[in-house]
Amino acid sequence: MNKFDRRGFLAGTTGVAGLVMLGGLSAPARAQGSPLNVGVLIPGSKSDKGWMESGYDGMKAAEKKLGNKASVKFIENVKFGDMEQVLVTLAGKNELVIGIGGQTQASVFKVAPRFPKVKFAIIGGNADPKKPDNVSGYDVRQAEIAFVAGASAAMLSKTGGVSYVGGLEIPAIKNAGIEFGKGAKYINPNIKYFESYTGDFDDVAKAKEATLAAIAQGADIHYHILNLGLRGMEQAAREKGTHIIGSYTDRCGTDPLYVAYSITGVGFQVEYAMEQAAAGTWKPEFKPFGLAMGPKSSDMVICKATAEQKAKIEEIKKDLLSGKIKVLDA
Repeated sequence: MNKFDRRGFLAGTTGVAGLVMLGGLSAPARAQGSPLNVGVLIPGSKSDKGWMESGYDGMKAAEKKLGNKASVKFIENVKFGDMEQVLVTLAGKNELVIGIGGQTQASVFKVAPRFPKVKFAIIGGNADPKKPDNVSGYDVRQAEIAFVAGASAAMLSKTGGVSYVGGLEIPAIKNAGIEFGKGAKYINPNIKYFESYTGDFDDVAKAKEATLAAIAQGADIHYHILNLGLRGMEQAAREKGTHIIGSYTDRCGTDPLYVAYSITGVGFQVEYAMEQAAAGTWKPEFKPFGLAMGPKSSDMVICKATAEQKAKIEEIKKDLLSGKIKVLDA
């Protein structure tokens, strides 16, 4: 696997972008038996303990599984204003381009029509009638598992107060916050719930400030959809002796600050896209993942769960799958 240097990468894309505007480019045709060329755009840090790291882990897992059937290159920490330029260059050199995060969708929609022979996949994409014909969007169904996380938080809380901090206040992040609160109240109708948004997935100071404010009002279990901003939540929780429900990947036993994890299959979807493309079965689609796709796609784990807590989580998951409990979409 190769990592691009962001500064050098962007410096070398101007000419490519100009050519695309004049008529478009195509990825080099793959010779029979040669590896699938994959380019991955990671907007944030691959070590954020969150969405980006989960996507990166899935990329590594798929690369290992596919072996010499795939050649992968990635670039991380790409600002929104640079995404289109980066995607243009990735599309000129790869057969499959993956954007890890719904924040890549607008740029992918702009670039994909210029490269009709290239496959694009958006991890965290939503259903959009304007989706180009060569794009797949995979929905992680964060609101669904956030309901289970909220229920878990209520079961774990000793103070009767829980909180949620999101980054950008966009529908997918807002809906997860709403369902987290509903899940908590499903267990304890009288629970105190505090919901806030920092406006930035990576702002450590704002995430810490929001978490401290919730702690001051009685919250002792915190949930999040943040990237590097999670560091601020961790700082607040450590200072005040409260705990966090982590997102995306089960890391129970690695940090006592975390008492549970929701699994939201970001990496699983990256693996899915790469394996489908390598097998020749990839197709442009909008595909919801979530609980219906199994525990690698979506699950909830309380690290030191009692038998009663485990049973309750399974009951809630079953009711979500049957439609008895209804939640918002992404």
